[in-house]
Amino acid sequence: MSANAQPKAIVLLSGGLDSATTLAIARDQGFACHALSVDYGQRHRAELDAARRVADSLGVTGQTVIPIGLDRIGGSALTDPAIAVPEQPGGGIPITYVPARNTVLLGLALGLAEAVSASDIFIGVNAIDYSGYPDCRPEFIARFQALAEVATKAAVEGAAVRVHTPLIDLTKADIIRRGMALGVDFALTVSCYQADREGRACGVCDSCRLRAEGFRAAAVADPTRYR
Repeated sequence: MSANAQPKAIVLLSGGLDSATTLAIARDQGFACHALSVDYGQRHRAELDAARRVADSLGVTGQTVIPIGLDRIGGSALTDPAIAVPEQPGGGIPITYVPARNTVLLGLALGLAEAVSASDIFIGVNAIDYSGYPDCRPEFIARFQALAEVATKAAVEGAAVRVHTPLIDLTKADIIRRGMALGVDFALTVSCYQADREGRACGVCDSCRLRAEGFRAAAVADPTRYR
């Protein structure tokens, strides 16, 4: 099938393990994928470089990077350098939660989808091996899907965008196995919440812990570069 005949999809691509696998899944399902990465003022900016590497590796029809500056809102260790990234698991929703991040990201994806006539959006949220963020739950995605069905010109005209969450009920080990089967090079990805400029991981934050446990459970060598 030619690229022009393929259905178009917007894939939210952070540069991490989950979003890379999501991109590979969307491509495997026959979509012509346009990657959307968001520079929201995150302290782990190396993930944006990783997103470019992943996009180049997996092949996309285009990549858009949008700056929005959620660091001006603050309230998260990922956007406020004055708040330390936790290095031990804790209870409740962690301080690494970025207020309304996935709502904003999906809103941008919805707008881009309508602008480029994409029929679908893919996002790599997960409700199994995750940090407990409220905007990674199936309930949130269902509500956003309902919003997408009334919020755009395309929807009013009978062509509402569909939101896909192919990782929502997979373990991290399952995600790693699926990505490897689809040709994802996880050495290109960055997951660490406080990765340095070269993309080297701290090895102690929640995201590093989940990633490392996933590779162990999958019985796959961990390609992560640690500082």
